[in-house]
Amino acid sequence: MKAMPWNWTCLLSHLLMVGMGSSTLLSRQPPPLSQKRSFVTFRGEPAEGFNHLVVDERTGHIYLGAVNRIYKLSSDLKVLVTHQTGPDEDNPKCYPPRIVQTCNEPLTTTNNVNKMLLIDYKENRLIACGSLYQGICKLLRLEDLFKLGEPFHKKEHYLSGVNESGSVFGVIVSYSNLDDKLFIATAVDGKPEYFPTISSRKLTKNSEADGMFAYVFHDEFVASMIKIPSDTFTVIPDFDIYYVYGFSSGNFVYFLTLQPEMVSPPGSTTKEQVYTSKLVRLCKEDTAFNSYVEVPIGCERGGVEYRLLQAAYLSKAGAVLAQTLGVHSEDDLLFTVFSKGQKRKMKSLDESALCIFILKQINDRIKERLQSCYRGEGTLDLAWLKVKDIPCSSALLTIDDNFCGLDMNAPLGVSEMVRGIPVFTEDRDRMTSVIAYVYKNHSLAFVGTKSGKLKKKSERIKKMWCKYIYNGMLLSHKRRQNRTICNNMGGP
Repeated sequence: MKAMPWNWTCLLSHLLMVGMGSSTLLSRQPPPLSQKRSFVTFRGEPAEGFNHLVVDERTGHIYLGAVNRIYKLSSDLKVLVTHQTGPDEDNPKCYPPRIVQTCNEPLTTTNNVNKMLLIDYKENRLIACGSLYQGICKLLRLEDLFKLGEPFHKKEHYLSGVNESGSVFGVIVSYSNLDDKLFIATAVDGKPEYFPTISSRKLTKNSEADGMFAYVFHDEFVASMIKIPSDTFTVIPDFDIYYVYGFSSGNFVYFLTLQPEMVSPPGSTTKEQVYTSKLVRLCKEDTAFNSYVEVPIGCERGGVEYRLLQAAYLSKAGAVLAQTLGVHSEDDLLFTVFSKGQKRKMKSLDESALCIFILKQINDRIKERLQSCYRGEGTLDLAWLKVKDIPCSSALLTIDDNFCGLDMNAPLGVSEMVRGIPVFTEDRDRMTSVIAYVYKNHSLAFVGTKSGKLKKKSERIKKMWCKYIYNGMLLSHKRRQNRTICNNMGGP
């Protein structure tokens, strides 16, 4: 459903946005406007590139995944300890990797690019996965980065053969009395026979246990994974699913993706390749992955479509923004950054938008789709599975908010796009990252841009709020409240 104008206009009046470069930290107390803001910085070795960063919520320590190295930093960016991960002799064509069996391919000194970095709080360890040896992982002790384990002797230990940073996302599902699960989502780089695109793995308490990273369930016919069928590549030779973000909420695990599709432009009989942003949802307890559903997402403002997902972040609504949106303060919101159009993945246009999705609305749309499919309406409509013409099967059952699928009507696609609420656009310096949190009941969002420069957008947005408020674009019962906000901020 297209957002009504007053929705995003009211939202703007409760959302302060500041852009910042990814290599800086903000000081806690803002200095006077006449002074320049100073930042603490950290620079690695000249040949290194930084790939991933996680912060220990309990200690404030920062773990930085770089090329050939893992850093542990203090909260003020002082190096506490490092762990070497590469380079080493390897060849991406070696499967299994040479550390398991002899490889006939020529070996060269190869960098180890960090592709995933996760904190396992329950076992006080860091999961660091790299690009060497088909994507094996190290389990490092948080305190000193001592290697607790490095499983590599089974095919389940090879998580991804893609060498690019950012090709893997992981979500840990924790239990009090059981071993945790690790949901892994990865691009497969044309090798679906080796790597599932999504799977759930065991996180054993013992870092050296034989079952570490084994599939949660696996028999002759069913496993805790989704594989891209090989015949998909006959339609789109370079097909892959590119994962941008992952998180868990309630009973579900979610991944945000970019996927190529072949579509026919209006008035044309030929098809062209575009990229569609999609949210993928799975039940945490679904060992057979019958609950797999994906839904396209995007946003539009002023007639301009923003469809290429760049970044996302899950946050709570906060009391003030929740009142505007008509949700609860503890409801989950997705803060997302999209670039304009659909045709360019690697070289996105500079025009970009910050948009917000209410997660409950996405889940409601998925529930509607599940209900209609189980009434026998429509087809499975999942382009990459080439099953668009397979009809949904009817079944008499109740589908509630926590329905986790059956061994029918799965995996399932939603055809109608869910549109987010656009709150800010940038035409020249493309937004590339976003974080958000609630401070004193207000929602704050920070974005990083392509140039990496610090840009404060609040003054520009303030003028935008007041322009729309004074032009009477809000519903009548909102006008007085927002006019007061503008006056208090020095509006017109």
